[in-house]
Amino acid sequence: MSKPTPTEAAATLARWQADEAAVRSRACPTGVSRLEQVAHLSGLQIFEAMFAGELPFPPISDTLDFLPVHIEHGHAVFQGRPLFRHYNPLGSVHGGWFATLLDSAVACAVHSALPAGKTYTTVELKINLVRALSEKVPLVRAEGRLIHLGRSMGTADGRLIGPDGTLYAHASTTCFILDLPEPR
Repeated sequence: MSKPTPTEAAATLARWQADEAAVRSRACPTGVSRLEQVAHLSGLQIFEAMFAGELPFPPISDTLDFLPVHIEHGHAVFQGRPLFRHYNPLGSVHGGWFATLLDSAVACAVHSALPAGKTYTTVELKINLVRALSEKVPLVRAEGRLIHLGRSMGTADGRLIGPDGTLYAHASTTCFILDLPEPR
């Protein structure tokens, strides 16, 4: 795959910024959904309700400056803004920021494929950081794709890229699939 031209990279960045603005315009304040709000919904329906402003995005979105911008069955796209406050002592974005953004994308790729009454927990996250990231990069996207979904386990992989196509990291996850507890 060839590297995009500066004009193409600028167009991608503008599209990503517009996608984020559209999501933020519909989002309700961050928070945690109650079990009775989500127990009857599939994973994909939960995300659809978030994008419709009916359920909150989780607070980690505010803490680390990222949010989901697109989720469909088996595919999740999160977008983040690397900032100075995410830096490690060496003067670049901390690896934990990479990991949290990629964990969100790959785990939500699994979550988006779950039927109602099911939930998941990440039991393994493998990440490779291949390039340093700084606040000079205006936005990055973590794209997660489902590889396998069984009765008790799901796997997915993902990539963290910039608007110019630069790869910053890639990851894989294993998630256990669990029954949701009954709402009280």
